[in-house]
Amino acid sequence: MRSGRSPEPPQLPVYVLTGPTGAGKTDWAIHLAERAPVEIVSVDSALVYRGLDIGTAKPSRELRARVPHHLIDICDPVESYSAGRFVTDVLASIQAIHSRRRIPLLVGVSHRRRADLEASAEHREPARGLAASPMGAGAGGPFRTARPT
Repeated sequence: MRSGRSPEPPQLPVYVLTGPTGAGKTDWAIHLAERAPVEIVSVDSALVYRGLDIGTAKPSRELRARVPHHLIDICDPVESYSAGRFVTDVLASIQAIHSRRRIPLLVGVSHRRRADLEASAEHREPARGLAASPMGAGAGGPFRTARPT
């Protein structure tokens, strides 16, 4: 017997790509995003600022037009960008990407920012935060991490 309710779609993962500066994270992320249903969420603290293009390895506008990127050029350099705002912005990006049935790829995250996200995920309802990922606490946390080789 059917209950009349549609089964809920499976939860989508959140992937994290980390590595030292110059390791090729952006190239790897672009390569993946051109071949898979992935959108890039920049979690590099310098890329949020408009106008700080030199010395930040910010992807070009043409590249960002070709492959969806989030959290680049979202505030002015005179604005404060706190860890709390970072978590809110990342989680909003993840929800928006998941709503399109695509997979967020967080690129450039530092260990500190990752800790901020994981702490936030532990205090949110699963439908709203990263804990909704099938890679929850029992599987090593809400993130899957990849490093370019």
